[in-house]
Amino acid sequence: MNDNYISTLPDIIIKFLNYQSNVKSKSELSLDEYSLDLRMFFRFLIITETKSKFTDEELDKIDITGLQTEYFKSVTLDDAYRFLSYCKSQRNNQERARARKVSSIRTFFKYLKVNGYIDDNPMINLDSPKLKKSLPKYLTVDQAKKLLMSVDGVHKERDYCILTLFLNCGLRLSELVSINYNSIKFEEDNATMVITGKGNKERTVYLNRACVLAINAYMRVRPADGVKDRNALFLSNRLTRISAKTVQHLVDIYLEKAGLSGMGFSVHKLRHTAATLMYQTGNVDVLELKEILGHENLNTTQIYTHLHSDKLKKAVEANPLSDFSNKKD
Repeated sequence: MNDNYISTLPDIIIKFLNYQSNVKSKSELSLDEYSLDLRMFFRFLIITETKSKFTDEELDKIDITGLQTEYFKSVTLDDAYRFLSYCKSQRNNQERARARKVSSIRTFFKYLKVNGYIDDNPMINLDSPKLKKSLPKYLTVDQAKKLLMSVDGVHKERDYCILTLFLNCGLRLSELVSINYNSIKFEEDNATMVITGKGNKERTVYLNRACVLAINAYMRVRPADGVKDRNALFLSNRLTRISAKTVQHLVDIYLEKAGLSGMGFSVHKLRHTAATLMYQTGNVDVLELKEILGHENLNTTQIYTHLHSDKLKKAVEANPLSDFSNKKD
């Protein structure tokens, strides 16, 4: 957890974050989001006790470290909706940002109720903004090839391997940087890799020929001396496990080299690309795709089923009765 956040939070929220980290195995990103959302919520409640209008700077100066359990018993559902209205009107938060805050508030008050800090959960009926469903953005096959062909430089074997695994396996960024070389198994006609996903859940990913070739090419040049994390597959310049920030940076560099910058592509869009190509051309059904991507809920995976609209349209148009009409001239 970010120490800067911890120093601005009351003990009960710190206990909540420790629970989410150690029991629920939430990621550092999730913990940071909980911290930011809850801190803003309770700062808002305190400042609105005395002020109807205030600046962001004034809000940021509110000290909530001394809040005790009794205070949380006084928070109401109406307080949460006032806060969400403020986020929409004053901070211009869109639906997704407000939905995240709803999730943070709900999760925190559920924790308080389950652990006996409060008798009733006022947020049990807190509704979330309805999110607009949008299709995932992804690279075409030609764009993906162009991205791979743009790789060069001192770390070209490493970087090419990273992009290849993203585009072929549909890995999350956190999953890629956590790969250990000893989790990769090369057997006859069957190469696999064990991935640690969300909630520390492990899954087996099958490696195709492109991945095997890229891994082997990288391992031939991967430093052997002075390595500080010998288990890590991907190493930084300092011979430590490569960081998520470094991977994001190198992906941005190659997107620019490939002429694909400014088009909304990112590391996560490479995961979308792999998922889309597998679903569209790999004869993979949605349940199989769910397992490959490590999704907890099928609803998350089903967004890829909407990407077949062009094929469905062509299939309907190809029906031999598509031009038939019973109207007589």
